[in-house]
Amino acid sequence: MKTPPTPRRSRLAARAISAIRAAVASRAAVVAAVAAFTMVGCASLPGSAALDQLTDRIVKASFRDEGIVKSRVLDTDETNRLCSAADVAGKPLDEATARRLEELNLKTIQWPSDGKYLGDWKEGEKIAQNGRGLTWSDDAKTVNGGNCYNCHQLDKKEISFGTIGPSLYNYGKIRGVTDPANPDAKLMVEYTWGRIWNSKAYNACSNMPRAGHMGILNEQQVRDLVALLLDPQSPVNQ
Repeated sequence: MKTPPTPRRSRLAARAISAIRAAVASRAAVVAAVAAFTMVGCASLPGSAALDQLTDRIVKASFRDEGIVKSRVLDTDETNRLCSAADVAGKPLDEATARRLEELNLKTIQWPSDGKYLGDWKEGEKIAQNGRGLTWSDDAKTVNGGNCYNCHQLDKKEISFGTIGPSLYNYGKIRGVTDPANPDAKLMVEYTWGRIWNSKAYNACSNMPRAGHMGILNEQQVRDLVALLLDPQSPVNQ
């Protein structure tokens, strides 16, 4: 007598079948596209625009909704499209385009609704060191982390941190912020908030996620991160 599959094994089997079906669909799309280009012959090779469309079709055919992650994450805005094209071309955006995109992104920044830019740096530290959230294995109720440690050093005691972004250790101190509430610190406080909310407002093709703009972090979380970076008592400024 065969032992009936456990619920966990059934779920794993269902996921495996879904993955196989997606792979087959993706391969079919690739094969069809390649066959079409082969039929027209080498004399009619597609231009870059056609190749971009083909790539977009192949990528979208390879993704499916899974858990809280939806395939619409592949839909990008003008900023991402132009920056990706510049990266492929191996040259930066021209200055006029970069400035235009930065102005567009600056307009999307939502400033604190209560006028308070700083929250609790202790909570900010938890957010910065938390990389969970927004993956297919996460529950919709999972609180997103900032994943800041993956790109930045935040504390001299850290022994593992990413280097894609600059070190943020002594962020407030080296910028002369001794009292974030002082009017002299206002511009730096606002800049820090804006940079976290939408980094592309200050650097059109920044690799930094647009944490607030893309809904990764909420207003209170951004407030706590600003405190982590600027509060003199924060380990960042020790």
